[in-house]
Amino acid sequence: MATVTVGAVRERAPGERRVALVPEAVTLLRRAGIDVLVETGAGSGAWFTDADYTAVGATVVPPDELYARADAVLCVGPPDDDAAEALRPGQTLIGLLEPLRHPALVEELTGRGVRTVSLDLLPRTLSRAQSMDALTSQASVAGYKAALLAADSYDRFFPILTTAAGTMRPAQVLVLGAGVAGLQAIATARRLGGVVTAYDVRPESRGEVESLGARFLDIQRPPGTGSGAGAGGYARELTEEEQQGQRNALDTHIARSDVVITTAQVPGRKPPLLVSAAVVERMKSGSVVIDLAASELGGNVEGSEADKTIVLDNGVTVVGAGRLPSAMATAASTAYARNLVALLRHLVRDGELVLDPADEITAALTGGGLS
Repeated sequence: MATVTVGAVRERAPGERRVALVPEAVTLLRRAGIDVLVETGAGSGAWFTDADYTAVGATVVPPDELYARADAVLCVGPPDDDAAEALRPGQTLIGLLEPLRHPALVEELTGRGVRTVSLDLLPRTLSRAQSMDALTSQASVAGYKAALLAADSYDRFFPILTTAAGTMRPAQVLVLGAGVAGLQAIATARRLGGVVTAYDVRPESRGEVESLGARFLDIQRPPGTGSGAGAGGYARELTEEEQQGQRNALDTHIARSDVVITTAQVPGRKPPLLVSAAVVERMKSGSVVIDLAASELGGNVEGSEADKTIVLDNGVTVVGAGRLPSAMATAASTAYARNLVALLRHLVRDGELVLDPADEITAALTGGGLS
């Protein structure tokens, strides 16, 4: 009987510490009859040694051997040019490939006969695929870490504190965006003792916000403006007029907050601008702004830069925190590897990796790019 072989590569993007498979996942895949290769040093950024992988039955190999032997190559982010070139016809590449941002890469790979499976194309409305939802697992890590980063960057206490020296008031935290990352940020900031308010363009998120003990911020939408809910469980992209109206309504609330955490993203598009430079200038000295959407495409906060912390002249700290899952590489890799295990169990049938275009999950993940 044929056996499928998968190979987890070492991530080469700057600052990326995650790995596609952790030793726990290797054990689960081998139980499912799948052979596992791991590139030398692949898990070092997440504190997994080559010996950890060999102890559970994986074969640690150099990259050339991995690309030569693997039926499916597993990665976290899109491959660089060298890795893309090493892929061969008939091979399957599985990861967070961001095809909406890198269409040329996916087109080039499929043109060479490489099959692409991108986990970021999975609709969140597919309940039977929730265990494969890597965007959700990584957003949960990012939201949690964002609240911790905010508390670490804020020079005062998060909770109310009564001491012999007097009472310290709690931090006023505003979370913009109540998706997975936003809800995790809300929950974590609440556990830290902050007084949390949250806003989302989707009115139906009110219940989730309030269930975590936070207050949902009501702002008046301009006449004729509909709900911000979009397809697949995401917020839709607002028009420029809607974005401007939203910013105007939020400015006062942002300016009086001690901590602002922004989480709004539109898949494959420039993130919406939620916090202008003018309103940041109005914030109190010592305030902190964490921009989870910061990337080369821009961010939710005007002037934020990906992977950089900027202290402005007025004493406000702006953190471009677009790679927070990598900052918690062990937890993020473990969650991501579990998503991959669930996906591979779905795709591997009778010793073969099957990409069936009639299957709803496969059709979504391949984006019509079956070869």
